[in-house]
This record gives sequence, structure tokens and C-alpha cells, in this order.
Amino acid sequence: MKKNKLLYRSIIIIAFLCINAGIIYGISQVMAYLNTGADTSKILHLDLARTDYYLPEVTWVSINNPGRPLEFANQQKLEQDYLDAWHVKNLALETNNTDGIYDHYTKSAQEKVNALIAYNAAQQLQIKSTTLSHNISLEFYSADGTIAVLTDKAVTGIENIYRNDQLIKEREFNEDYRIILLLEDGFWRVRHFEKLAINKVVTFDKTIPLDIKLIKGINYYPENYPWDTFNEKVDSTVFAQDFKIIKDLNLNTIRIFIGYEDFGKATVNDLKLKKLQTLLNQAHQVDLKVMISLFDFYGDYDMKNWTLTNQHLKSIISAVKDHPAVLAWDIKNEPNLDFKNRKEERVLSWLSQTIKAVKKIDTIHPVTIGWSNTVSALKLEKEVDFISYHYYEDIAELSTAHQSLKNKTSKPIVLQEIGLPSYDGLWTFNGNTVNDQAAFYRQLLDTQKRDRINYLFWTLYDFNEIPTDVAGSLPWRKNKQAYFGIIDSTGVKPAYLLVKSMN
Repeated sequence: MKKNKLLYRSIIIIAFLCINAGIIYGISQVMAYLNTGADTSKILHLDLARTDYYLPEVTWVSINNPGRPLEFANQQKLEQDYLDAWHVKNLALETNNTDGIYDHYTKSAQEKVNALIAYNAAQQLQIKSTTLSHNISLEFYSADGTIAVLTDKAVTGIENIYRNDQLIKEREFNEDYRIILLLEDGFWRVRHFEKLAINKVVTFDKTIPLDIKLIKGINYYPENYPWDTFNEKVDSTVFAQDFKIIKDLNLNTIRIFIGYEDFGKATVNDLKLKKLQTLLNQAHQVDLKVMISLFDFYGDYDMKNWTLTNQHLKSIISAVKDHPAVLAWDIKNEPNLDFKNRKEERVLSWLSQTIKAVKKIDTIHPVTIGWSNTVSALKLEKEVDFISYHYYEDIAELSTAHQSLKNKTSKPIVLQEIGLPSYDGLWTFNGNTVNDQAAFYRQLLDTQKRDRINYLFWTLYDFNEIPTDVAGSLPWRKNKQAYFGIIDSTGVKPAYLLVKSMN
């Protein structure tokens, strides 16, 4: 009996302790949650490095000051807090929420921003905006280091105005400002914000020609690294061997893909850049031109991230734009597939500003967009230098579809992707053999020669493994992606011999 009583007592005590521990833990979690919610910097992610949320191009035109010189550390702090003030105001105007305004504006400046937010909320307006570039000059810096006056000229950016989530106006801006900032509690806060001038927006209307008579090419991935061309295990030997095969097919162009995350997002990985340069060097060795598709697997077109994608773009294009192998820039692969989930207007707006960003950096090479079909191919026609579309429909209708597109535009047209998988597995009701694939290529090349179509087919190799994030996990969608190549594990397919003989 005594043993049973001791056991019962022990169980009761342990249960009591566990219940109390659970209660204490629950209270602590609630308190942690409430405290986190009260931290504006956490809400706005301003505790992160600015490369994670806002990175417009900044040029200090002048830091000359007759009195106290602006030390480099103070210059960096002033720039950080000033740009954070822009970022916080942009977020506030988008959400009609004043979070963060207190931390970045003095009391009198807060009143003006808050009044604007209240007016927009009453009118059911939301303003999505971002700045893209700043040109800052120091006009005054007080002897005690607590007052700074800046002029910020040619502040460029984009502003979209919505009412009830419906876009009613989109504009680019180029404006001059004078800003007074006060140092309070270790932060530079905006005291006064004055618009000085509205300038003409710089446009890039010049069309850049395609520097090749007729594109005959292929979309390229290494055999063992599909959708992962810049894997650390891929070296110059792999590129050299593959490019020799492509050249022996009498082709003159390859199209490659650069992943936004793979290359490091806003902070581009130097090793990836070196591998890109290696690829270009090997292509140039055998006189192949390279069309570079950017932002592969990127799907967030929100305006608040545009400065990050622009920084990514600048790093890549600046590194290789003078390379003789570069043929053209393809902004994004099949962005129209994101229209439904990301909203067409948002995708098109990002594409438009990204084209401008490319042309600002590189005035030599033409720009295109890799649309997934002919239906979307003429979107942003006036902004690209040539039209690109993909075709995975009835090959018998290719000539008609291409001619229809040609009748609607004066710009060069590239059939950027086309192919047929030699896959007749369990998950297909109407599959294709390697001979079906060869017949497809015969019809393609007959049409291409007759209509003088610029084309790049999909692709050189069959692949052993298809990444799930490329085609999903459904076997009837995923499996066929492995069999588009004209070379398989046993050697060349009949389509390979046909391509070689007809080019």
C-alpha cells in the first residue's frame, strides 16, 4: 500500500510540475510574440542588411562641406537612414499604415506623411512605389554633427496608384529633392522633405539589331546537370566538349539560363560569375554566340524588390557585356505563365523596368523576352529589340503561326524553344519514339529553311534526373522532360543525324 501511495503522489507531483511548466512556457511565448510585434524594425525588416530589402543605385556627387568634414562612417550612416526613410514611407503609402514613420521622421515631418496616408485611406487609394537611383550632394553639415542638408537630384523610380486594388495610374518619375535631417537618439530622421523639380524621364528608344544573319541554335544544359549549368562540378572541359558537339551540328548559337537565387540574388556570387565567363570563353573558342536568359526561377515581381533584382542585373551584365560571345539578353523565361498567380500588370511592369535597366547598362546587345507562346509574344513589343516565342503545338501549324506573328510586327522574330520528347512510357497515352522525333525535326527544318526562321531547339541531351521544381512531381508531366534531347545515354538519336545533315 505504501508503495502505491508513493507512486500516486509521485505521479500527481510530476503532473503538477508539467502543467505549471506548460503554463509558464505558454505565457513566455505570448509575451515574446507581443514584444516582437511591438518592434517596428522587425516588422519592417530593417534589422537586416539593406541588401535584403532595398538597394537603389546611389551616387554621392559631392560631400564637400566648408565646416566640419563628413567622415566616411557618418556618411554611410546618413545614407542608410536616409534611404530607410524612403523605404518606410513607400511601405506606408502601400499599406496606409504608419508603422515605422515615427522612427524615421521628426514630429513635424510625421504629421505631413500621416496626413497623406489618412487622405489616401479615406479615398481608398494605395500607392506602390520605389526609387531606383539617387544622386546625393551634401549642402550643409553642422559643426556638432547633428544637422545635415542634402540635395538628391535625378531621383528615378516607379509609382503605381491603385483604388480598391485596381490599377488606375502608372508613372515613372525623375525628380529633385532637398532634405534636412536631424540626428536624434543615434538615428538620422527626416525633418524637412521638399521637391525641387520634376525632370524629363530618360527613355531608351533605340532599337539594337540582332548581330547574326540567321540564328540556328540550341537551348543548353550539361548532360549530368540539367537546370544547373553553373554547378561547381561543371568545368571548362565539359563546356568545351559539349560546344564542339554543338558546333559540329552546324549550329551557331546557344541559349543558357541564369537562376536568380543560384547566382546569389542581389549579392551575386563571384564564383558563379567566373563560371559564366568560362562558359563564354569556351563558346567563343568555337565561334558560338550565347543568348543569356536572366532571372530563371524568379517569381516575385513585387515593386519593393525591384532594387534588388536591378542590383543582381547590374552585377551580371557589367561583368560580361563586353565579351565577344554575348549575343543578346533574354529578360525572363516564359513570364506569361505567372500572369494568373502574380497578376499580369505586375509582371509586365517589372519586365518593362528591367528592360530599361538592362539598356542603361548595355547599349550594344539587344534585349528580348522568352514568351511561352505566340499569343503573348507581342506584349511589350515596342520595348524589346526582337520578339521571342516558344512553340510546343502542332508542328504542321508552325508556318502559319510564325507568319501570322510576322505580319503583326516589323521586329526580328526568334523561335526560341521547340522540340519533341522521344518518350512513350507508362504515363503517356500517345507517346513518341525516336523515329517520331526525327520526323518532327525533318518537318521543323523544312519549315525553318523555307520560311527562314531563327530557331533554337530543346535540347542537346536526354537527362537522367529532372528537378521537381522544374516540372512538378506528377510523372506524366515530369518524365517526358527527360527525353527532349537528340543524344541519349547510348549515343546519338536519329534526330541528331537529321539536324546535322540538314544544317
